[in-house]
Amino acid sequence: MISLDRLFEHPAQSDNYPGQRVFMHLCITISRSPFFLRPSWPSLHIDMHDTTISDPALRGFSACGCGCSKHQLNTFDYFSDVPGNNQVSNLVEVQFKNTRKGYFLNDNQLDLAKGDIVAVEASPGHDIGTVTLTGSLVPLQMKKAQLKPGTELKRIYRKARPADIDKWDEARGRENATMIQSRQIAKELELDMKIGDVEYQGDCNKAIFYYIADQRIDFRKLIRVLADTFHVRIEMRQIGARQEAARIGGIGPCGRELCCSTWRKDFQTVSTGAARQQDLSPNPQKLAGQCGKLKCCLNYELDVYQEAHQVLPDRSVPLETLDATYFHFKTDILSGRITYSMDKRMAVNLVTISAERAWEIITQNKAGEKPEALDNEERPAPKKPVDLAEQDDLTRFDKLRKKKKRKPQSKDKERAPRNRDEQGRNGREVQGNGRDESRRPRENRQREPRQKDNTPKSGNNPAKE
Repeated sequence: MISLDRLFEHPAQSDNYPGQRVFMHLCITISRSPFFLRPSWPSLHIDMHDTTISDPALRGFSACGCGCSKHQLNTFDYFSDVPGNNQVSNLVEVQFKNTRKGYFLNDNQLDLAKGDIVAVEASPGHDIGTVTLTGSLVPLQMKKAQLKPGTELKRIYRKARPADIDKWDEARGRENATMIQSRQIAKELELDMKIGDVEYQGDCNKAIFYYIADQRIDFRKLIRVLADTFHVRIEMRQIGARQEAARIGGIGPCGRELCCSTWRKDFQTVSTGAARQQDLSPNPQKLAGQCGKLKCCLNYELDVYQEAHQVLPDRSVPLETLDATYFHFKTDILSGRITYSMDKRMAVNLVTISAERAWEIITQNKAGEKPEALDNEERPAPKKPVDLAEQDDLTRFDKLRKKKKRKPQSKDKERAPRNRDEQGRNGREVQGNGRDESRRPRENRQREPRQKDNTPKSGNNPAKE
């Protein structure tokens, strides 16, 4: 029997880590097992399409429990079940559409938990968002977001009422049509820009237009046309290609959700040198992500490869032996094995040695010495090929026919005749030497004429009279 009470005694002490989603998925899989014992959780029901979680013990689950997150950039709150966690700090993290987040003050001391829909202060009016983090982890998230210490924070008004949610749903329903129409307006004004997303404020008094442009755009005329068309306050925000991919989301070539839409918040510059140091193929289609830029994951293992390169010798230095001169052919960076060839351009008599052996030969060459062989490792004797036909006879798989043993016949009982001739022979008297005198020789036999049989061959034809 398995209980999750013991499993969650010491949860992971780090947020925004991708492996925690796998951990959560494992926990939910265990909980659905028929052998699962949950004494303190009488009802464990999680709806992935619901923004709230019914059981307070599950408030700390990232992405509503497990799997794909409905709200991007979720943070695992491992202090959610600690008593008095919300009283430690009155700061609350609220998430809006896609990756837009904000930090607000809970001046009214509302009992808020992850997943609650709240109305927050905005300019002008109010906005509707979802609570994603409360308690002692919010100041750490603000520090990670690099907010300035003197930044004035807005406050939370109340929990969203049914009228607020209806107005919010109406605003979200207008976003797609507004984006398509605004793209047409920008095309008519001959502006070199792309409007990637539109987000309405919760009270429908303001709309934020996210656009991408390579150059500086004068969109003053565009703002006037958009304000006259949609009758709301217009705000233009320029984003990059990576920010657009983060807002839209998707599945990467690794089979998981995009890092920029799940846990990554800061975008570092990625250069082609990162791919070159990792000996990756310079193929733009494989190195580019869904945003069209180089993949952010190229920087994940870059430090390990840079440390490994410090141990390897220079590739342009040849190795000289008594027999020939060897040139660099390829390198396995992480294992520290280097392959050398006798020709600069093609693979000729390839020899693979370790980085320590390469440094040893370079030191000998600088001292004017040449080793006898490039590789001083003792190689095992090559195994001779084994001929399976010589091991055994080729007919060893043939089936041997076993001779059937006849049962011995008793002398007391007479053996039954095998055929009619033997039966007739037994009926005749045997004279003298045991030969049957009634049998005539073959030359004295007379052939008797065969009598005609008028009986019909089949039962279907009637007999002739």
